Amino acid sequence: MYAAGGLAALVLVTVALSRLKPAAPTVDRDGGVWLGGVARGPMLREVRGPGTLVPDSIRWIPAVTSGRVERVHVRNGAAVQAGQVLLEMTNPDEQLQALSAQQQLSGAHQQLVNLRTQLETGQLNLRAAVANARTRLREAQRQLAARETLVVRNLVAPNEVLQYRDQVVELTELLQIEEARLRLTASTVDSQLALQRDQIARLQAIAEYREDRVSSMRVTAPTAGVVQDLNLETGQWVQSGQTLARVVQPSKLRAVLRIPETQARDVALGQAADVDTRIGHVPGRVQRIDPGSLNGTVAVDIALEGPLPQGARPDLSVEGTIEIERLDDVVFVNRPAYCQPNSPCGLFRLTEGGRYAERTQVRFGRASVNTMEVLGGLSVGDSVILSDMSRWDAVDRVRVK
Repeated sequence: MYAAGGLAALVLVTVALSRLKPAAPTVDRDGGVWLGGVARGPMLREVRGPGTLVPDSIRWIPAVTSGRVERVHVRNGAAVQAGQVLLEMTNPDEQLQALSAQQQLSGAHQQLVNLRTQLETGQLNLRAAVANARTRLREAQRQLAARETLVVRNLVAPNEVLQYRDQVVELTELLQIEEARLRLTASTVDSQLALQRDQIARLQAIAEYREDRVSSMRVTAPTAGVVQDLNLETGQWVQSGQTLARVVQPSKLRAVLRIPETQARDVALGQAADVDTRIGHVPGRVQRIDPGSLNGTVAVDIALEGPLPQGARPDLSVEGTIEIERLDDVVFVNRPAYCQPNSPCGLFRLTEGGRYAERTQVRFGRASVNTMEVLGGLSVGDSVILSDMSRWDAVDRVRVK
């Protein structure tokens, strides 16, 4: 009987123990667990991203022609005025081509003088020929008139009169031909001179182009500002089109933020922003949104509307916050470490006076930098664990101490 009773008790204890729930694992409240409470009220939606300050006005200075650096007058960081010489280069080939262009231009001017002289001389010769033909015609007409008077008196033969008549006709036609030649030559003078002047204009443009290329080797600042990226040394050969330097205006800067793609879809032009330069905060507004993305982020340009703090300079690392919208009356909680907006997520909600936490499915809505909208699963006043609890995915209840 004792043995049977002991065996029955052992069976009962075994069955009871098998039905007991496993002991809840323990998490340390002071060991890195982040708690947050559910509240109702206004919520400011914001997105945040790192970025840099970039000049709003950048003037790149490329090399117009190839050449060798002979002298560098300024270095990076130097403040320059418009027209100030930055460096000087030389290229004998360019100088030779400039001299050749000037020689061709001088030759074209000489050809114009010779052409004008030739045309004017030709016109004078034709005028002389016209005058000679007119004089001969008038003399033939007088001889014809005299012969016609004498033939009536039978003093000259009729054939002689006919001869003078033919001579008058011939000289009349000759005068008309000479006059036509004179008119034709006079009408083509202007066109021939115009063609030569056009040739001079083309050669003048070529000469100016060559001269500009030579002048470009004396590199000057196109505007006032600060010199950057001038890394050339004396004797270095520069290729045509190579960037020599750039001049920026440090007083005109904008912030370029890198916003994650998942958050950039809510960013719009004109939204207010705050840029933290680590040495001060500057208000601004969204000026441009890059249509493309790079490495999962979208570039957003922020136009700064306040004075820059002392020490702000191009390429300074900053962090910016963009205000998306203001929600007047919503239920929200501090943003959990592992939950995404507009999707369900499991959170541990504190129960039994905060001694335990049970997993609860929560539906989240819109999100901000530090807060998320709660659509269901939690009530105002609830406390939840916001830190990463992925190590406890196998359990639905933990003990908080």
